[in-house]
Amino acid sequence: MEPLITLVGVTLVLRAIGTFGARPLRHFPTALRGGLAAMFLLTGTVHFVGMREELVAMVPGFLPAPELIVTLTGVAELAAAIGLLIPRTALLAASGLTALLVVMFPANVALALSGQPIPWYDELPWRTLMQLVFLAATITVVIDRYRAWNSTRRMPRTDVPAQASVGAPSGS
Repeated sequence: MEPLITLVGVTLVLRAIGTFGARPLRHFPTALRGGLAAMFLLTGTVHFVGMREELVAMVPGFLPAPELIVTLTGVAELAAAIGLLIPRTALLAASGLTALLVVMFPANVALALSGQPIPWYDELPWRTLMQLVFLAATITVVIDRYRAWNSTRRMPRTDVPAQASVGAPSGS
């Protein structure tokens, strides 16, 4: 639940700051990048401090080296969180986080179905809804950053003749 609260809370605060003066934060996907960065800084940190044992236990049994997997996914989340804050790397970071959310979802399913006592928000229906919110957020950033990247890569059209300048001599 803490990641969802962080995502929503930080995004809304940044959006409010945009409304009251910080022009770049008026663009919702920019504020959302900040919310996602805060969320993944939080979730990446708990891969090392606080919940490491629980995360290691969530790794499905058929995967080797659960400690290594938790370490690698934690590093990936921290790196991508920083990458979200840099416009040039935000597309790659958001794309990677989207893939990571999809790949890590089976661990959430395994936890929900394990029979261990878990809080209501970690039960499968609620966890699935949260994952969908997280995916919607990362995909929104992917689309926004792709459009920004694509708009800088446009080539001039060569199929339309250039217009003659007013007053320019025409060839006779």
